Amino acid sequence: MKRIHFLASAALAASLAFAGTATAQVKIALDSPPNLEASGSYVWANTFSTYLNENGIEAEEYQRGALGGDDELFDQVSQGLLEVSMSPLNIVGSLDSLVFGLRLPYFFEDQAEVDRALFEGGMLEKINEATTKSGVRVLSVNNVGQATGIFNTKKPIRSVADMAGLRMRALDESQIDLYKAWGAAGTIVSWAEVPNALQTGVADGYLNPAFVPLLFGHTDMLKHYTDAAIAPSLRITIVSEDWYQGLSDEDRAIVDAATEAANKANRAWLKTQDAVLGKLEEAGVAIERLDQAARDEFRAASAPAYESDLMTQEQIAQWEAAKGN
Repeated sequence: MKRIHFLASAALAASLAFAGTATAQVKIALDSPPNLEASGSYVWANTFSTYLNENGIEAEEYQRGALGGDDELFDQVSQGLLEVSMSPLNIVGSLDSLVFGLRLPYFFEDQAEVDRALFEGGMLEKINEATTKSGVRVLSVNNVGQATGIFNTKKPIRSVADMAGLRMRALDESQIDLYKAWGAAGTIVSWAEVPNALQTGVADGYLNPAFVPLLFGHTDMLKHYTDAAIAPSLRITIVSEDWYQGLSDEDRAIVDAATEAANKANRAWLKTQDAVLGKLEEAGVAIERLDQAARDEFRAASAPAYESDLMTQEQIAQWEAAKGN
């Protein structure tokens, strides 16, 4: 039976990771609260674990942070100490920068186009050509909400010019470059430190899908949201390549079927998220819906993201060809 574990000690988490290698148990490290209504990532993980359990492979879910932070989970997966981790997309960027194509602003029209590039266009397979050599397989790309928008504590954002004066929480240097292109500043803040950063003014906001402040309790601080539809809101499921290749043919078929079921559930969940903006408004967050002229302005201002050192033009061309446009 599936269980969600709440572990307080990193040492205990590590011991469990080692213990897991001696059993058939599959450990799944979650990256969000276990909320089937609000978290697309959890919809994916729960569907995956449920399918495994119902088909003879025991799987257990571990609460976000119970087995370590994102970097620690990545290391455990690469070493074969952890089977499955729900992780940020950029965690495998050090192994293969091709994955950053999924973060290009205003590149994909919708999730269907993302899936076409990944599965029909072969981009997931190309990403794994590099990552599996280091012991990590990207099993799936998971949609965690509607396309990314702009949250902030200070003012409504109706145009690129309105970004002036804001200091935004950034994931990495590439996102700081995007903020600069929009006329704002950026500062790298870990997710655990985001509430304090917003309260103290270290950061004035962040880019995320609309559900995030509702799920993590940030609506007391964030009072403005711009539905800018910058990029798909994606995370990934990574698994130990040693574990995956060590499965019997029968068990690997079950894992693959569980992945397909989880993908379908995740995409179906995404179609239910139109009500999130209303929930934000009920929580006191003012919503700005950009007109086409404003969207075009943000798209044009985002051009430097396509010229950064993060990806080569050849890689961007691969994504362009894979999405079928």
